[in-house]
Amino acid sequence: MTTHAIYFTGTINASTVGIFQGNCLQALHQGATEIQVFMSSEGGSTVFGFTLYNFIRSLPVPVHMHNLGSVESMGNIAFLAADRRTASVSSRFIFHPLHWSYAGGQVDHSRLSEHAMSLESDLERYADIVLERTKGADEILDIHGCLRGTAKIISPAAAIGLGLITGVEDVSLPAGTPAWWVNS
Repeated sequence: MTTHAIYFTGTINASTVGIFQGNCLQALHQGATEIQVFMSSEGGSTVFGFTLYNFIRSLPVPVHMHNLGSVESMGNIAFLAADRRTASVSSRFIFHPLHWSYAGGQVDHSRLSEHAMSLESDLERYADIVLERTKGADEILDIHGCLRGTAKIISPAAAIGLGLITGVEDVSLPAGTPAWWVNS
């Protein structure tokens, strides 16, 4: 098995997702049969978070996602795309309400309604992914409660019971493993 490692540390946005996609495609071109992603992300754009999720799910090789420090907000959606998910002992997961930033000042009623509908749609897509990817867990995360107002910080030990990860592991890669970086 030829494993390639990608270190994703930072915000999920158009630039970092594009770099990540390019790294994955280059790794595949170089013969990767598995991609191990070491992630620490405060989250970011819902648009690009869902894009990253769908891209990871489409990869033709197994993806192992490892929480290197803190996976937050939309970072959780990208993290849940992998079938194998682990975390460092001192890491954490944070789920909190989604928000929308307005650029450019004023908005009319129609545009404000569109933003509200988009935010609600994103909330439901987010919740659906979390519930689908953690199906069969010992405990069910109150994802709607987290997304509508009560943030939750989850330790690796609790993440196992919630189905977010299958184990707590030390970071370890064999010498010579090809590595890629995505930083913001």
